[in-house]
Parts: sequence; structure tokens; C-alpha cells
Amino acid sequence: MTPFEKVENPSGRSLTQSLPSQDLGREETPINEEMVYIPPGPFIRGYDQGGFDEAPQREIFLDGFSIDRYEVTNHQYEAFVAASGHRKAGPPSRYAKNMARMRSANQPVVYVSHDDAQAYCAWKNKRLPSEAEWEKAMRGPDGRLWPWGNEERPGSANWARVQDGAEVTAPAGSFQDDRSPYGVMDGAGNVMEWVADWYLETAYRDSPEKNPPSPEYGMFRVLRGGSYTTTGGDVRLTSRNKMVPDFRDETIGFRCAVSGKWGGDQNRKEAEKS
Repeated sequence: MTPFEKVENPSGRSLTQSLPSQDLGREETPINEEMVYIPPGPFIRGYDQGGFDEAPQREIFLDGFSIDRYEVTNHQYEAFVAASGHRKAGPPSRYAKNMARMRSANQPVVYVSHDDAQAYCAWKNKRLPSEAEWEKAMRGPDGRLWPWGNEERPGSANWARVQDGAEVTAPAGSFQDDRSPYGVMDGAGNVMEWVADWYLETAYRDSPEKNPPSPEYGMFRVLRGGSYTTTGGDVRLTSRNKMVPDFRDETIGFRCAVSGKWGGDQNRKEAEKS
């Protein structure tokens, strides 16, 4: 039994979110593509009471950057495929039992590899966020363990622990509690997210305290955040996961980032002309 299963709605509020309809047969207005600016400054990275690869907990300084408010959606990724000829998001095999329920415009795109995610972000004149950028965007400057604070709440993100109204991925931004202090959505649940870094177990011990770079090489890329299938108790924003970069799965998506302030979609158009 997980810690979440022992909690019986201590806040007194309903654990079932009122989610937008996922009826794939109706018209759905795509959500607006937005980026959130994260100002330069320090944040608390890591957690000494977590896994070995989460330590040490210490203050890290990052330059300012912008990150997508929402995970990249099916609608956005399909536009990329249509414009670029890149392969479609899809399972590498026939085993994709939930795909029919995960294709609405505003659900996060899944079954994308690390290379697919990088290609999409490059097409938008963006990049994948670094692991440190992702963690700061989700935890805020005060080092909280979940977007809402330091106490576990079973119905506050799209996990597999409670009847939350979403059997698979939810449309991006559906869970209002899963909102970081900066306003970035779905960091705790919905889908795990590729970030730019190679995985190194001791990365937090060895990296500099300002703008820590990715390890130069590795076997695995880092995944951050929980997904709609998460059932264990270890789903803090500090938790680190890893996977081979060509892996594709229904629990993995991504979002993009840029250094400094985002100038809008015009950045991509100008880049295409050059």
C-alpha cells in the first residue's frame, strides 16, 4: 500500500477533477501555445531524503530561460509532422492498447523518442530543457517537493492512485493543482518528460553550482516527472528517471525551452528564412 492509498481526502474536497471531455468524435479547440519565463536566480535542487541520485540537495543558480507552460500536444506535434515530414508519433510495435483514447488534440503527444522530441523543439526554434531547468520550473525558488507544496495530495495530479476522472492522459493543464509556482502545468503527473541531459547517477555531486551542463555522454537520457500510470510513492519533483533515447512509450512526452525570453512563433519563421 502506497502513502497515497492511506490518505482519505484530508482536505475535504473532491478527489475527482472536472476534466474536459475526451470524446474524440467531437471538435476540440487546440489550447494556445504558451511559454513561461523563469527569471535568473538560485533554486534548491535535489533532495537528501530521496534516492542516491537526488543528492546532495543544494542551491543552484540558473540564467533566465523560458519553458512551455504545457506538455507538447497531439495537435502541435501533428503540425510539425505535416510541415517537416518527420515520422508520426506512434508505437514501435502493435502493442498500443490505449492509443485510441490518447489522440485528442489537447492530450500530450506520446510514443516519441528523445530524438523525436529534439527534432520538434528544433523545428520550433527551441530545445529540450536541461534537467536543472525542468526542476526549477516545477519546484519554484522555494524547493517544494510537489507543485502545490510539501504535502502529498492524492488527487492533485494525473496519477494512477485514485479515481481522478482520467483513465489515461488528460488534456494538458486539466489538473489545476499540478501547477508550479511559475505557472507551469503537469510537472507531477500526466506523462513523464524527456529532458536534454544524459543520465549520470552522480551528476548532482559532480556538477558546478551555476548552469550545470549535461554529462558529455551516456547510455540513458533523463526523464522527469510522473505519469498517469504512476503508482509508487516516490513521485516527488526531485525524482529522476532514465531511459534509452530511442525508447517510445505511452507514458512519455516532452515540452520545450529556450534560453532567455521567448519571442513567439515568429522566432521559428525567421529561422526558417535564414
